Amino acid sequence: MQPANHSRFVALIEEHNGILYKVANAYCRAHDDRGDLIQEIVVQLWRAFPRYDERQRFSTWMYRVAMNVAISFYRKEWRRQRDLVPLDEPALDVAGALGAAPDELRRLHERLRTLGELDRALVLLYLDGYAHGEIAELMGLTATNVSTRLGRIKKKLQQERTA
Repeated sequence: MQPANHSRFVALIEEHNGILYKVANAYCRAHDDRGDLIQEIVVQLWRAFPRYDERQRFSTWMYRVAMNVAISFYRKEWRRQRDLVPLDEPALDVAGALGAAPDELRRLHERLRTLGELDRALVLLYLDGYAHGEIAELMGLTATNVSTRLGRIKKKLQQERTA
């Protein structure tokens, strides 16, 4: 990659680094796993950057790559966790791993983790202000499907909250 492209890549990543943290927080409980996922996303963004189409918003493209990496990472991690033998003592304090995040943010992340992979991605994009049409394009769905799924997710989360 040319030095100018390298500088542009770094500047774009720094400008949109919030996406990295949002995706990592939604897909990983442990702090170390979040760091690993962010690193993997950046590596994949770097590899794909020469194919980035400038007619598309960088943040939209970045979300697409980040979501694909996160879902793959989550599946791989789930298989690894499934095969682990549990310890007698808790090996990780999940609440401690979340750090000093406010209780509301911690509860939101806990709720997001109860959703399936696709629903989690839809909610993340929705909470980040993407329109249904943009989410549909990013996720390969129709806008109607996005609206329907988001409506069902909201209803499910509200029912869980009142239960």
